[in-house]
Amino acid sequence: MKRREFIMLLGGAATASPFGALAQQRMPLVGFLNSASPDTYRFNADSFREGLTKAGFIENRNVRIEERWARGDYGALPALAAELVAMGVVAIAATGDVASARAAQLASNTVPVVFTIGGDPIRHGLIESVNRPGGHVTGILFNQNVLGAKRVELLREIAPKVSRIALLMNPTNPNVRIEEADAEAGAKKLGLETITLNARNAIELESAFEQLLRAKAQALITATDPILLDRREQIASFALRHNVLAMGFVQQIAVAGALLSYGPSISWMYRQAGDYIGQILRGSNPAEMPVLQPTHFELVINLKTANALGLTVPPTVLARADEVIE
Repeated sequence: MKRREFIMLLGGAATASPFGALAQQRMPLVGFLNSASPDTYRFNADSFREGLTKAGFIENRNVRIEERWARGDYGALPALAAELVAMGVVAIAATGDVASARAAQLASNTVPVVFTIGGDPIRHGLIESVNRPGGHVTGILFNQNVLGAKRVELLREIAPKVSRIALLMNPTNPNVRIEEADAEAGAKKLGLETITLNARNAIELESAFEQLLRAKAQALITATDPILLDRREQIASFALRHNVLAMGFVQQIAVAGALLSYGPSISWMYRQAGDYIGQILRGSNPAEMPVLQPTHFELVINLKTANALGLTVPPTVLARADEVIE
């Protein structure tokens, strides 16, 4: 190589390298915190990125994203949130219900937080009001406390002979007791028995299944919990093997093989979280960003599972379904 070419190359490297480093520094870093596992919850992280893109922020082009997953351990969330703050994130998408939101909120008094939760954000101290959150936290909410009774009603409509329903709960979820009470009230109104099964992980799920079989419950309703959603394949497989009518809180559980699901579009919620993070990156104040709520709840019926169970879904129910899996 000629001396002049060598000097030009060296000079170019000296100027290009600091510029690249500076570009990296100027590219905002966003945290994504979730209580479940990336192995089975990737679709939600993808939906979050779709929302960010809609807001004008594309990963590695004008925004960086750092993910942290608790992998089913709620107790790990505070340390993961603190780690994101220490890395210098400018905002955190605290997804996967109340525990993630609280961890992110407490990790910093200033870093904006956008949650996706099913519990009451006011009762859990996340915001001051839905229309005007008032602090550094806002997000997307669906109040599942009013859906438990509706899920019981739908199960009874599809299978009138059901008399005992198991409620599958994660006892570490901050909202578990309220959701349980709502489902129990709905069952009592229809003259149905309920039993509560507690499970925090895959091993405890197997114990809960054994308890369900001993109690001779004919149906199973999963609580609104990311860890249970993470185990949707395990739940659906068990239910089908033992002729149990399984019902989930989002479409993905029915797709995994449960009989049906009723609840909001979780993908919509994550896309909205991405869009809200994008708005914050553009200068919006979370204190003034109203908490968003879905206006529609999806009824999804897995007709393939119904046929395997020897169950005929009434035409009136099929007509109301948003999606029928055949």
